[in-house]
Amino acid sequence: RAQSVLLFDEADALFGRRTEVSDAHDRYANLETAYLLSRLERFEGLAMLSTNFKQNIDPAFLRRLEFVVEFDPPGVAERLALWRCHLPARAPLGSEVDLAQLATVYPITGGMIRNASVAAAFRAAANATPITQAHLVAAIAREYEKSGKAFPGMPAGMPPT
Repeated sequence: RAQSVLLFDEADALFGRRTEVSDAHDRYANLETAYLLSRLERFEGLAMLSTNFKQNIDPAFLRRLEFVVEFDPPGVAERLALWRCHLPARAPLGSEVDLAQLATVYPITGGMIRNASVAAAFRAAANATPITQAHLVAAIAREYEKSGKAFPGMPAGMPPT
């Protein structure tokens, strides 16, 4: 009746798999999940769940979803567009900055590109210099570290930072 849309971002945190009950906390977590499942079944509007961890969502929820849309990580062309979006033409870039190289060498997501762009810009501002390739690569390395992934290393021909 309300013509509403519910968006559950990071849905795996709320719609997580139910577990074996070993203590009161597990029991209540399972009860909350069951309650949410029953309420969602009665909801007449549009409910959208977003997650990076589909495998952590309780299968009972997945069975009840009408559509599951998976998004592939961005390819080289999309990553280049994302770098250009997050480092606009007016950004003070060093002459050696090669966004095409970054897009080719580092298969990272849009969120990681955004975070790396912002971190590199802050580092450059703190040094009162333009954003350099070294700033960007160091920021990318930090994003790999934060995500628990192995950093693939420096691009060929680039001196270490």
